[in-house]
Amino acid sequence: MPGSPRFVADAMLGSLARKLRIFGFDTLYFRTGPDRELERVSREDARVILTSDRALAEHAGRHGLVALLLQGRSDRARLVSLLSQARSRGIVVSRGDPRCAVCNSDLERVGPERAARSLPGSVVGRHRLYYLCRGCGKLYWRGGHWPRLRRLSRLFGRPQQPI
Repeated sequence: MPGSPRFVADAMLGSLARKLRIFGFDTLYFRTGPDRELERVSREDARVILTSDRALAEHAGRHGLVALLLQGRSDRARLVSLLSQARSRGIVVSRGDPRCAVCNSDLERVGPERAARSLPGSVVGRHRLYYLCRGCGKLYWRGGHWPRLRRLSRLFGRPQQPI
């Protein structure tokens, strides 16, 4: 699989899908629908299936799809499981630029003057760096979630920053 893999996460992994996007992975979140449809998306878009459903992982594997059966209940445990399984299957997982946690689109860096149009002055006054989603228009900044994301990002072994 050339380059970093693109993922499709099943309905049980919404929180993980959002984190993977923030860390720069093109990740679709398959919230609803039958497993066959998720498998179709995986096949057509060349995406690795992320699931905690053993039956889905086995069925996908029997049909020539790459599916990683993730263990654990926390995002940290699931990331560790993802990285371990990817490594054991020869899948190189390397981060890209942060993506929108909501819609998976690319982000662009914007200044405080542009962010001020959409945010309260108290937020704009405390931060200088913002990212705007090119797809849905959501704004991101280094808020209270930042230290937790940084700690989680260390699992990837590179000092690259999440948002």
